[in-house]
Amino acid sequence: MPKDKKEEKNSITQGSSSYSAKDIYVLEGLEPVRKRPGMYIGSTGVDGLHHLVWEIVDNSIDEAMAGFAKNIKVELLKDNKVAVTDDGRGIPVDIHPQTKKSALETALCTLHAGGKFGGESYKVSGGLHGVGVSVVNALSTWMKAEVNKDGGLYVQEYKRGKPQYNVKKIAKSDTTGTKIIFQPDAEIFQTIEFDRKKILDHLRQQAYLTKGIRIEFLDEREEQPFYYGFYFDGGLNSFIHHLLDGETTLLNENFYVHKAYEGIEVETVITYVDDQEAKELSFANNIYTPDGGMHLTGLRSALTRTLNDYARSEGYLKEKDENLTGDDIREGIVAIVSVKIREPQFEGQTKARLGNPEARPAVEMVVSEALKEFLEKHGSEGKRIIEKNLLAAKARQAAKAAKDTVLRKGALEGLTLPGKLADCSSRKAEESELYIVEGDSAGGSAKQGRDRRFQAILPLRGKIMNVEKSRIDKMLLNKEIRALVIALGTAISENFDITKLRYHKIVIMTDADVDGAHIRTLLLTLFYRYFPKIVEDGYMYIAQPPLFQLRKGKEMAYAYSDAERDKMLKKMGEGVTIQRYKGLGEMNPSQLWETTMDPERRLFLRVTVDDAVAADKLFDVLMGELVEPRKNFIQANAVYAKNIDI
Repeated sequence: MPKDKKEEKNSITQGSSSYSAKDIYVLEGLEPVRKRPGMYIGSTGVDGLHHLVWEIVDNSIDEAMAGFAKNIKVELLKDNKVAVTDDGRGIPVDIHPQTKKSALETALCTLHAGGKFGGESYKVSGGLHGVGVSVVNALSTWMKAEVNKDGGLYVQEYKRGKPQYNVKKIAKSDTTGTKIIFQPDAEIFQTIEFDRKKILDHLRQQAYLTKGIRIEFLDEREEQPFYYGFYFDGGLNSFIHHLLDGETTLLNENFYVHKAYEGIEVETVITYVDDQEAKELSFANNIYTPDGGMHLTGLRSALTRTLNDYARSEGYLKEKDENLTGDDIREGIVAIVSVKIREPQFEGQTKARLGNPEARPAVEMVVSEALKEFLEKHGSEGKRIIEKNLLAAKARQAAKAAKDTVLRKGALEGLTLPGKLADCSSRKAEESELYIVEGDSAGGSAKQGRDRRFQAILPLRGKIMNVEKSRIDKMLLNKEIRALVIALGTAISENFDITKLRYHKIVIMTDADVDGAHIRTLLLTLFYRYFPKIVEDGYMYIAQPPLFQLRKGKEMAYAYSDAERDKMLKKMGEGVTIQRYKGLGEMNPSQLWETTMDPERRLFLRVTVDDAVAADKLFDVLMGELVEPRKNFIQANAVYAKNIDI
């Protein structure tokens, strides 16, 4: 690397090699964390538990981004303990001038104490602004810190955030680095069982985002330890290859740039696939920003302007032609943008959106210049991109014309509620429920068994169309989908308005068989693609009707699984008659009410999307045009299939 380029990169990410007690800034005490953990880690469920790991790992990643760590190791130990080790500078151990205690104890036992509030120790950081390690300490029954620094190995242990002894030097050391071992508090968390896959996915992502760092993972909870390692020299180029697994790409070479602009490091990779969906991932200081922000806005602006300029200069767009829209340019795109910025301003508790205005021009300038150069050098790739954009524009115009025709013919006109909808009497969306029911017979039972005050029933005849393979104009010609869109009240596409949703519980209620599962999948595809806000805001549910009715004399019970049935059989003894429900239509209205619709007794699954990227990819595989990826998925996962009707 030329000297001037190396210095430019270091000026963005590398902090001062000085990292001592004076670099630790104290803001306030620790006690509030145990009282209101949700304020600091989001929840006390599975996500909150794993957030503890992310916070410790983030501190090690920050050392790597500052140029001082090359290796990170994460270990899942017995008794639900986690160890995170890095070879960075090591947390300072000298006496802090404000607290008069070791800087290690200050950082681990004081909220808002860390090296990221001022000074030059960290140019770029992604942790909870120094809060992370102390929050983990407060929410752990036990924690131990081991620091190799200044020629010694220093240790201190804590219980629920309180130090058990002063920091002490226990050995000599010729290395540097920090090891944190912690055991989450079962009194705080709903579960303290760590999910190996969740941790591996996070570590893989961090390794992609931090070029040249080695991350090792070791799970020692079982007799046979499990090991995995990550090391990617390609950065986002490696990341996009991982995302594209099984996809048909249109380009032989991806567009990639990694450059600095006015103190902001910008890294971007872009390619196109044969698909209608756009997949865009954005990161700021290695933190995933699902709602985008200024960096993603900058990327989109640069793409739209540069590709329009290229299309006109090369004659793909004539003078009379209108410009390609952002949607035309993003159809089928797979793009990742990552920025490293001195003081990131995240919007919202979960850091879902980057608010720094200076990130937009930085990404715009870097991407515009590099993309223009890329298109000039790779004319064949430029041709493929513009042809894809023009095809999208043509399809958009045709779909808009067809959709307008459909709407003019009165498909959604006046929002007259469909005749098949048995609506509820309540007009308060927050208490109203819409059951989407499979078939007229089940719909009849549901209509009779429901509470008419707040429960509405919409029966669907047969299987709705697979919207993954259809544009919106064709979709709106389908009577079943049209009835559903009108019943929801939100309209669709660019006219969608979540505030007009007529029901705050949308419940899919299908039979417990293969056909029912297929209908449920088709409905979930429809909602995920065209009504994602309904899913994101937690309004989507799946009803769980019982699989069995057990009867012995006048005694009657329902079982929702094979295991529950077997347990009830033991309890009820001999002479039990078992009925296996194959369809909702087999239940009379009172049975359907008491098992599946009564708020006091029913079981619902709320539909959530924890990993939007994985969900998007899975919908493409299972519901898309290509057969081969679907076949491979089924073969790989057939061993997990249950309740298959033969």
